[in-house]
Amino acid sequence: MTTRTNQAGAGAGAGAGPGQGGRPFLYVVVCAAGVAVDVGRLITAAQERDWEVGVIATPVAMGGFFDTAEVEARTGRPIRSAWRSPGDPRPFPPPDAVVVAPATFNTLNKWAAGTADTLALGTLCEAYGLGVPIAVLPCVADALAAHPAYRAGLERLRGMGVRFGDPYGGEAEEDGRREEFHWERALDLLTADGNGGPVTR
Repeated sequence: MTTRTNQAGAGAGAGAGPGQGGRPFLYVVVCAAGVAVDVGRLITAAQERDWEVGVIATPVAMGGFFDTAEVEARTGRPIRSAWRSPGDPRPFPPPDAVVVAPATFNTLNKWAAGTADTLALGTLCEAYGLGVPIAVLPCVADALAAHPAYRAGLERLRGMGVRFGDPYGGEAEEDGRREEFHWERALDLLTADGNGGPVTR
């Protein structure tokens, strides 16, 4: 197993102890996309599959993209968005896996480039170095997905072993309805057998 070390304030270091009841701990990284309003569906599905969950949100996502009070009630933990100060206790245990959903154009491009200017990005960059399994559900409009930097970023992340669900553009159909965002697919991606249960390493 990879030794867990950590810079001050990062998301994935040692020192917070195991999840409640010794259950594996899942980090859910939430980006600023409209579908984030339903992130509670992912949290509930993960808990039903015996994960304990902690949520890390991008600063923009914290600005009204989902119900933060509801998410904190579901997880029993505060949402993390800002770096902690040196000496502050770690609010989450080290992750056994990470899900990024919804994952936006900006976050995916910055992550692929190794940028760590938010807690969410720093956590993703560090999780790769720790060998933590990462599953991603992209939420990127088709016009943005056509950008060559985005395509190159996906190639780099896939080469790092990041597991991707099907692309989701979020565009409305002719009747005004939108395609369903398949939250549970992120959990399925975390296990080789596809059943979405807690991963073992």
